[in-house]
Formats: sequence, structure tokens, C-alpha cells
Amino acid sequence: MSNTSISLTRFLIEEQRADRINPDLRLLIEVVARACKTISIAVGKGALGGVLGDVGIGSDASINVQGEAQKKLDVLSNEILMEANAWGGHLAGLASEEMDTSHPIPDKYPRGNYLLLFDPLDGSSNIDVNVSVGTIFSVLRCPDGVTNPVDADFLQPGTAQVAAGYCIYGPSTTLVLTVGHGTHAFTLDREVGSFVLTVRGMRIPEETKEFAVNMSNQRHWEPPMQAYVGDLLLGSEGPRGKDFNMRWVASMVADVHRILTRGGIFSYPLDRKCADKGGRLRLMYEANPMSFLVEQAGGAASTGRQRLLEVQPTGLHMRVPVFLGSKAEVEAAVGYHAAR
Repeated sequence: MSNTSISLTRFLIEEQRADRINPDLRLLIEVVARACKTISIAVGKGALGGVLGDVGIGSDASINVQGEAQKKLDVLSNEILMEANAWGGHLAGLASEEMDTSHPIPDKYPRGNYLLLFDPLDGSSNIDVNVSVGTIFSVLRCPDGVTNPVDADFLQPGTAQVAAGYCIYGPSTTLVLTVGHGTHAFTLDREVGSFVLTVRGMRIPEETKEFAVNMSNQRHWEPPMQAYVGDLLLGSEGPRGKDFNMRWVASMVADVHRILTRGGIFSYPLDRKCADKGGRLRLMYEANPMSFLVEQAGGAASTGRQRLLEVQPTGLHMRVPVFLGSKAEVEAAVGYHAAR
């Protein structure tokens, strides 16, 4: 049978029969997928749903733990994911980019053996201008013997992830998922209301001529990054010997989805504006799940000096530099940092 006939539920049942996931992890992924469908509906309504813009205005504006103004859809998406995952019995606790601390599952519900971390609406600063946004999630095992997890129980390196994925809300709604055996894409059939497998085993080309970076930060970059991008811009006349194109959406899910689809490198390096925080992107909610997906698709992910999945987190909202995408190009970027 063709991929188009395989629903997410069937795919997960087959993964369970192959002993790659257990029933609780299957349920967790299905619950997250259902929550993403609800978020997709809210995003799709746009201004008609009254969910665009910031929460509050002026001095009354709501600011999240990251120091960023919260969008109405940030808050709504966070609530949808929290409520959907509270009662199923598959989680011991969860953590969100929008919340200061982790939250154990309430005592009135049964608890499972997994921990869920998520960015409920990545790229939400673009929502008012109708650019693709998405939900990113990561799944860890709860440490043995822990029934009431605290922040420290979530601080596991990316190599400990048992599943990760994102749902991108664009012209179509697509769920991209890994459980450690390849990266797969599922497209939401809006008429039927279910995710259908559309790409099994996504593969990122090893070589690329595309890069994604916020060039407005160039004056703040460290010398290795200045040298790396400088050589890219020299094109076929420079040391890299080929002409590169730049693509930058400023929504991580959109930029990474493009790279998973056709290759490229996504970079958010350390710069003077974020040096005191350790980087711009959040390790637990963005870098780790995206790195897991990219590596499972044959790509690579690094801080510029270390494999991203091997970084030991020191806090729920720890930030890191990020280079991920086509393997050979990530290795080239790392080489510039290693040489300086």
C-alpha cells in the first residue's frame, strides 16, 4: 500500500509492533498530534478568531519567562497542550517555553513514565503577518523512582530523547516526527481530520548551496562566524568554490522544514547581543528536538564547538548557539570555529 494510505495512528501501531515504542509513548504522540490539530484550527482562523496580537498592551503587556511579549496564540497554544496532556496517564510532568518552571501532572490524574517539553508556538512574532509558525516538542523518560518530577529531572542531554517532532502550520499542516528510527512527515487531511504519512524516511542532502541566518546581526558575530559567512558570500570566486543562496524566514520551524525537505544549513550563532545568555535559541525546547530530527534525517547539529545532542543542560531555559542541516556544511561551519 502507498504511504498516502497510512495514518499516524497506523504508523505508530506498526512502530509499537516492531518494539520501537511502547503503548504509553504511542498515546503521548497521538495526544500531542491531536492538540496540534486544535492549534492548527486556531492559527487558521487568524483575525476571524480574535487571537492575533499581544496579550495586553503597553504597561499591561504579558511577558513570558524569556522576556518576550506573549502573543494571544502563544497563551492559547500553551493551554491547549497543557490540558490535552494532563489526564492521559502517560506523563509524569511537562515543561513549556512559556512557563517559568516545570509542572508535574496533577495528583487527581494517573502519572506515567515520560516527560514532555514543548515550544507551543514557535515563530509567533510572525503570526500577525501570516507567516508559517509551529509547535515543537521533545519527549524524555522520567528518571527511575521519580513520581513527582522537578526541573532537575528534565535536565537530560538531547541524546536521551525518545521522541521529538514539530507541527508546522502553513499552506498545509505537517507533523514531522522521529522516535529514533528515521524522520517522517505526516500531512493533515483536513477533510478527514487525521495525519497521513506523506514522506517516510526524510533525508537531508549532505551538500548544499543554501544557508539561513539573520544577517542583521552580522556586526555582532564572533570572528569565526564573520569569516564563515564572508566566504559563503564570496561565492564561486571564494575559497568555497560555489555560489550560495540565503533563505531566512525567521520562524525556526519554517527554516528547518525547508532544510529537511531540500537541504541547507540553519545558523543562529553566538553574538554580542546574546553572549551573556549563552546563545539565542533554547536548548530544551528548540535545539534538542530539532537536532534529533535533523540527525535522524542524515544531517548534523552543533553549537559550533560541540555536538548539540551531547550538551548537558544546566537549566530548563538554557540557550545555545545552533548550526544544523546538511552534514558537510555543518562540518564546514564547525571547522571555522575550531580554527579560531
